Amino acid sequence: MARMYARKRGKSGSKRPFSFRLRKAAPEWEWMTAEEVDKKVVELYERGLSTSEVGITLRDSHGVPSVARVTGKKITGILKEKNIAPGIPEDLLNLMRKALRLRKHVEENKKDFHNKRALQLTESKIRRLAKYYKSEKVLPEEWRYKPEIAEFIMRGRA
Repeated sequence: MARMYARKRGKSGSKRPFSFRLRKAAPEWEWMTAEEVDKKVVELYERGLSTSEVGITLRDSHGVPSVARVTGKKITGILKEKNIAPGIPEDLLNLMRKALRLRKHVEENKKDFHNKRALQLTESKIRRLAKYYKSEKVLPEEWRYKPEIAEFIMRGRA
């Protein structure tokens, strides 16, 4: 896929094997049950790992290739079921963190025009993603991105 703001091709990423994409059930060599995976997801999340870090840890350390195939629910679905899901989606939080870092850098380095542009692009992505999450009813309709509020949210999470 091409990049949105640069005239270059996008990064290629690894893909799961085709046979894995066709399969709907858990692999036969999977030894953890759905209940064990649920408990492990909650335990890892309560330790402070993000949802993507939970998935990577389960894949690399516990041999669970796909939480959704084993449990029938995604990691955020499991966390919502236990009422411990984050209020703001992880990808939006990561963009907000990046925008705060860029904003701090631009305040210290007023002449850094490249990073001013990077801040504009990042905040544009935040607004676009927030618009999507509002349409999907993940965020409330009145939610707005403001750097001051984002800084407050990040301070509470760190």
